[in-house]
Amino acid sequence: MANAQAFIAELLAPADIQINGNRPWDMQVRETDFLNDVLARGNLALGEAYMAGDWDCNQLDVFFCRLLAHKVHEHIKPSRLLWHHLKGRLFNLQSKKRAWQVGEHHYDLGNRLYRAMLDERMVYTCGYWEHAQDLNRAQQDKLELVCKKLQLKPGMKVLDIGCGWGSFMKYAAENYGVECVGVTVSKAQVELGEQLCQGLPIEFRLHDYRQLNESFDAVVSIGMFEHVGQRNYREYMNVAANCLNPDGLFLLHTIGRNRDVRGTDPWISKYIFPNGDLPSLAHIDTASRDLMCAEDIHNFGADYDPTLMAWYQNFERAWPELQQHYDERFFRMWRYYLMSCAGAFRARDLQVWQWVFSKNAYIGGYRRPSLKFD
Repeated sequence: MANAQAFIAELLAPADIQINGNRPWDMQVRETDFLNDVLARGNLALGEAYMAGDWDCNQLDVFFCRLLAHKVHEHIKPSRLLWHHLKGRLFNLQSKKRAWQVGEHHYDLGNRLYRAMLDERMVYTCGYWEHAQDLNRAQQDKLELVCKKLQLKPGMKVLDIGCGWGSFMKYAAENYGVECVGVTVSKAQVELGEQLCQGLPIEFRLHDYRQLNESFDAVVSIGMFEHVGQRNYREYMNVAANCLNPDGLFLLHTIGRNRDVRGTDPWISKYIFPNGDLPSLAHIDTASRDLMCAEDIHNFGADYDPTLMAWYQNFERAWPELQQHYDERFFRMWRYYLMSCAGAFRARDLQVWQWVFSKNAYIGGYRRPSLKFD
């Protein structure tokens, strides 16, 4: 065990992280038994040990930012994670049958959790912070930017693939006079979304995206592509293209990564988003090729850092009430999720891209709109 601790301390040194140091980003080890397991199972073991209370850190976001910015994880090659890698290559983890698992496991955790954590519109994707000083404004600006990029006009019919609780559809219907159809694999999202959007020309469907087969003036998908999987990217793009009218625009908003690998972080996959698979730029390009023209690609991944930190602050503030429904292990799991992801985006290990596609290339070119303020 002493050898494992010494080895891990040596790995952490270039990131200026100490074991049992006195800085807020230092790792405080309470039980040492898990350290060998970390060398065998990587972040899966590290996250499980944190959930169990075997180690702690006052500033997990800084800990992970330093860890990833200095690529410490690349020096650990856990042999027992080979199966996690092979599963993504051998099996379609996002098949029609398995596509419902993320809804049941994550999005159906309880609407009280998400109402407490998210902004007033319940937007569960990256905010846009160029002009914003708080979460509500950042999410409003993101929705406004999406509407402008899609060039929405009154009377249009819009499809939202992975609509969540309907935040985009509600904003677009109220501010742009459009009619919306949204699909999701979460029963809890449909239940609350229908209440929040009551009286508006909005239809929720508890559908997998592969069930879609009708025409729309515009198509949008915000934060759903992360659940599609590499084996299904082409089929997904075919669905979007087939649903898009000839002169329409399709906006794809997704988390992405800098390298071409399958699957996602094993801890995130096991405890947060089952069967997740983050794309690279090349994946999206290949999947959309010959189907649609990529008119615009916009990266604002750094904005997910303040978004996640705002979500964590809301979650921590609401915990005295939420702990009546969730235990301490859940609190530590959710803290690890939000703070580790904030650190990953801060280190630029993860990105957020908005792609705008046209069915037929714009003659003269597509111009990305800007948000204008008085």
